[in-house]
Amino acid sequence: MNEKVKSGAVIVAAGASQRMGGVDKVFALLGGRPVLARVIGTFQECDSIDRIIVVLGKQNLEKGRKMVAGEGWSKVADVCAGGERRQDSVVAGLEKLGKCELVVIHDGARPLVTTDLIEDGLEAAAETGAAVAAVPVTDTIKVAGDDMIVQGTPPRHSLWSVQTPQVFRYDLITEAYRQLKYEVTDDARAVEYSGNRVKLYTGSYDNIKITKPDDLALAEYLLQKKA
Repeated sequence: MNEKVKSGAVIVAAGASQRMGGVDKVFALLGGRPVLARVIGTFQECDSIDRIIVVLGKQNLEKGRKMVAGEGWSKVADVCAGGERRQDSVVAGLEKLGKCELVVIHDGARPLVTTDLIEDGLEAAAETGAAVAAVPVTDTIKVAGDDMIVQGTPPRHSLWSVQTPQVFRYDLITEAYRQLKYEVTDDARAVEYSGNRVKLYTGSYDNIKITKPDDLALAEYLLQKKA
């Protein structure tokens, strides 16, 4: 990578789609277009994103590369294979992206991301080094043990449901993963383990993740509502 890249994106779509009843969620059609195509298209349209890496399962590499070539997305620099765990896939994407100032990590199964959500994350991370989209929890949450006996009820006003985009200084997230000794379910947790602070910024309740067939139906409804 010769040119200077200010902000890059790693789109992680290497999951197994185990709860989709045999349908590969990132290639499922949403409003006539593959879920993943909607995600990449939004990042392509975002003025602040200079370079995009797409991370797929090995079984989907050829399909993904054909889609990228057909769409002609100029910012997609590579479509690479992910690893066994989500964090392995993110690290693979970060390595392909190469050094930049800020990196946006986003789930390939969140097709209703907007350029505003990406821009807001970049702005917040420019100030703090780490910022993740999140929305307030609307349900009351109970903490229970293995015996299903309630142990406590945390105050709802302090609880947030975390989404992607998650945005970091490139050096901060790469070092956090280099030091990481645990399995994590999101990138912010790796940064927290490294002792760095993470700021929440306002996400969107429409920014849902496709994990089950019902989620795809809901995404279709939300997409039509925006039209």
